[in-house]
Amino acid sequence: MERFWVFIFFLSSIRNGSSRRDLSLQPGGYITIPCHYDKQYIQHKKLWCFSWISAYKYCTIQAYANNTADRVTVTDYPDQNLFTVTMRNLKTGDTGSYWCAVEIEEGPDVYEQFYITVTSGVDPVVSVVESSVEGQEGGVVRIQCLYSAGYQSEQKQWCRSKDQRCYTVGRINTSQNSAVQISDDGRRRSFSVEMSGLKKSDAGWYGCRIGKLEVPVLLSVSDAAPATTMPSATMSPATMTLYSSSGMITPPFNK
Repeated sequence: MERFWVFIFFLSSIRNGSSRRDLSLQPGGYITIPCHYDKQYIQHKKLWCFSWISAYKYCTIQAYANNTADRVTVTDYPDQNLFTVTMRNLKTGDTGSYWCAVEIEEGPDVYEQFYITVTSGVDPVVSVVESSVEGQEGGVVRIQCLYSAGYQSEQKQWCRSKDQRCYTVGRINTSQNSAVQISDDGRRRSFSVEMSGLKKSDAGWYGCRIGKLEVPVLLSVSDAAPATTMPSATMSPATMTLYSSSGMITPPFNK
């Protein structure tokens, strides 16, 4: 099965600050970054911008929300307080500083900075076998997360993007009464996540996290399959044949 070589960091919410997220990517790949924002910014413009230097005021806007420009697509999901940025067909020239931001007309913009390095010949640190999974309500889904050599001792977590709730090795009941179980196989450099008793509220963005690096997984939860009812059996009238010394007697069986 095809692996998705994608690195990503999830944002609990866009904010001003000096922190920077570093990502190391390969040419020809793609990256999708979910950027969460506060409800108060639903009506504000969202954007993705780039600069050769680490200064937001000098960045060049690559795309606004719900637009595609060249190899960049920005999509807003106001019902989720989230917009995503997808960069496709990555090139070494894409190396530089980026920001996902919300424009504020009467004050400073709010933003989160990334530094993306695109280099050839570098194995991905974190990857997933499938970047999106779907399960039925009440059912089970399984996700396999892969990591590079040298990361066996790093903490492995399964994190929900919107609230940054994370789960480590073991079994933990969530507030939705579903359960999360994580098992790590250091020899194969992979850890597996199993979510059981799925609820509709479990749907959304998650991340396989190793240390500070994450790779995204989108979970969809569909309606439970309708229960099937077996048709009831109908007994047909039957007869029983008896034999006696005087001959054959066939009385009715269904009296």
